[in-house]
Amino acid sequence: MKRKVRWLKASEISMTDNKVISVDVMGGDDAPDIVIAGVETLLKSHAQAPHALSFLLHGDEAQINRLLSKAPLAKAASKIMHTEKFVEMDAKPSAALRKGKGTSMWNAIASVKAGEADAAVSAGNTGALMAMSKLQLRMRQGVQRPAIAGIWPRPVGNCIVLDIGANIDCDEGQLCEFAVLGEAYYRALFGKERPSVGLLNVGTEELKGNATVKATHERLRAMNFGLNYHGYVEGNDISTGDVDVIVTDGFTGNIALKTGEGAAKLMGGYVKDALSDNIWSKLLTGLNYFSIRKMRDRMDPRKLNGGVFLGLNGIVVKSHGGTDAIGYANALKVAMELAESHFQEEIENTLQALHDAELDIEISAEI
Repeated sequence: MKRKVRWLKASEISMTDNKVISVDVMGGDDAPDIVIAGVETLLKSHAQAPHALSFLLHGDEAQINRLLSKAPLAKAASKIMHTEKFVEMDAKPSAALRKGKGTSMWNAIASVKAGEADAAVSAGNTGALMAMSKLQLRMRQGVQRPAIAGIWPRPVGNCIVLDIGANIDCDEGQLCEFAVLGEAYYRALFGKERPSVGLLNVGTEELKGNATVKATHERLRAMNFGLNYHGYVEGNDISTGDVDVIVTDGFTGNIALKTGEGAAKLMGGYVKDALSDNIWSKLLTGLNYFSIRKMRDRMDPRKLNGGVFLGLNGIVVKSHGGTDAIGYANALKVAMELAESHFQEEIENTLQALHDAELDIEISAEI
């Protein structure tokens, strides 16, 4: 039986059983309002939790206090870390790094590096967040580049797609690492012991694909290190297939993500128009209210908000910059669930197995 969560006061923020989320309050299109509203929404929706939960809120103290006066749960569970500096949404990563230290984004990541927080969340500039995260937390040993993993809806459950924008060009070694990172992430987030892993391609036939995809396929298929490798998958398998983790480069993954979002908005518009087209449509809409609401909830992209930077020595979650309180609460939820899991240890173990298998192949080739 789960014990009831006890939201901590700021003075208790260093307790060892407490899970602490470091938040860039000033990052996002509608920050700081949406950020504080997101914290309050998460706390309201998670009255039961396996750990106490608290927040380090990095940003302008006056603005944060004003918002906390209307968010009692967030106020009781938070400590304000004042700074007036923040990273603009349109700033180039190089400019953001020069401004860097002392901004709300930088300080949110620094809290994870210092061991003061278990994870960091920001809805701010993606390039700046990636650059600051990589500079401060560094890459895990054995990982060449970080990847952004996104959650994708399916008829039953969800799948993970990575990379969705961090790395435009990838070689087979990096794609193999993404497979390991994504598998560990899926296991930590959804609790499945052996998630299946697929490689995105233009077809499932052996002869199809570019040189990098083919080389990655052969490499994953040849190495025996416990990965449940399915093989090639196609674009339609992202939404309708049964493979849990789908690996691709950031160029293809980002295009797939934006195409999926656009298609969802288009279909949503079609459905809305059809349901309100005339008096009979409106009448039937009323009669089918609960079914329509269920469909709407399943299509709600806010409930899948929160992309994780995988491969770092710390947990950093990127929220969509234009999301609302519900979407931001979901990004915080992803950070919380990863903080409560053995995510980093699982990555370490599987990466070691991957590189041992690669070494075995190299030795065999030389003999």
